[in-house]
Amino acid sequence: MTGERAVRLGRFSRIVTPGDIRVAGLVVVVLIVLVLASLMVGDQLIPLDRVVRAFGPEATRLDSMVVVQWRAPRAFAAAVFGACLGISGAVFQSLTRNPLGSPDIIGLNTGAFTGVLVVISLGGMGYAAVSAGAVVGGVAAAGLVYLFAYSSGLQEFRLIIVGIAVSAFLGSINSWLVVSSELDAALRAAVWGAGSLNGVRWPQLLGAGALALALVALVPWLARRIAQLELGDDAAKTRGVRTEPVKAVAVVVGVALTALVTAVTGPIAFISLAAPQIARRIRRRSGGFDPVGAALVGAVLLAGSDLIAQHAIPAASVPVGAVTVCLGGIYLVYLLVRESDRS
Repeated sequence: MTGERAVRLGRFSRIVTPGDIRVAGLVVVVLIVLVLASLMVGDQLIPLDRVVRAFGPEATRLDSMVVVQWRAPRAFAAAVFGACLGISGAVFQSLTRNPLGSPDIIGLNTGAFTGVLVVISLGGMGYAAVSAGAVVGGVAAAGLVYLFAYSSGLQEFRLIIVGIAVSAFLGSINSWLVVSSELDAALRAAVWGAGSLNGVRWPQLLGAGALALALVALVPWLARRIAQLELGDDAAKTRGVRTEPVKAVAVVVGVALTALVTAVTGPIAFISLAAPQIARRIRRRSGGFDPVGAALVGAVLLAGSDLIAQHAIPAASVPVGAVTVCLGGIYLVYLLVRESDRS
């Protein structure tokens, strides 16, 4: 195709077209607009020029506090965490070769909630304890799914079915833990389980961002191998791909990206599910592992959802997880209607 060119990053290479570049540029512009809107809009509207100055030495003390200390961590966290969830969804959907193969569906968020409920039930109160419980719970759920889905190799369809079963089982445990907990503990768990960016500050964002950067550094290595896996295990083996180790690394990266977001914000649903699919549709590609597109769309979805969560209802702020669930439900209905029209 005219205008195609190869983009290389180490041993990773990808063919891109002018259309790909235009779409990516448009999504980046939308993301920048959403982040700037998050920095400007609030109880007090701050004009763009003052927002820009707030990051410099000429900023007033009030603007610096409101923009840099209060609004910026949340705005940037929405973009970073949305990108992490988008990449995680792309990894699992490519690995399972199924659009339902996302952390939401296969039980990672439910497992993280179980870990938090256990910590709170045991009297854990601090941010570190809750975050550790979320990570351990999510990783343990992923381990169970991987163990039960493994049969002479990781079976993609079994991974989804087992994930749904484990999610349902853990969901029943979560309900029992909430009902049997004291009222204060149950309320704390419910607030965390809704998924929110309210408590994000620079230390949490910088810590999670550093871990995310280390994980994303593995994505170029995975991309070429996942592209081979999408052709089938036998075809990948003939091309020299060690299929099971690659699948194991892919699962670890996908789980870790979801876990670090969940540990900070609580479970945020549907970003991982929808971002890779939307990225494919706007690029008009039927398949292929696209971590860059999924990351950009995930960032836009979470940044936009958080803007809605903060300002859609006057004098009230709802958890961003509630907004993503609503938007995700609308998106799934749209897909069902579209597929029924085609049949």
